Amino acid sequence: MTQLEVAMTILMKTFDSYAAMEGNKDTLNKTEAKLLLEKELPGLIAEAKNQAEVDKMLQSLDFNGDSEVDFNEFVVLIAALACACHDRCTHT
Repeated sequence: MTQLEVAMTILMKTFDSYAAMEGNKDTLNKTEAKLLLEKELPGLIAEAKNQAEVDKMLQSLDFNGDSEVDFNEFVVLIAALACACHDRCTHT
């Protein structure tokens, strides 16, 4: 597999492993989403000033308002973070 294929596979498997923890295996509930962010993106959580900020970020992921984060919503977050990191790394 190419590096991009590997990256996509890891992204899908990571989402699926957290989504399978509780309830609906196709979505992340608040607990699963928070755990994923804490374990897989610790730098992002460390930059958050308080728990309310983390909760606000989780709520903003739920574009359709169903109180869960589906894979499409998750990918939007990852893409936005990748863009921000790319911009920061290439413009500093």
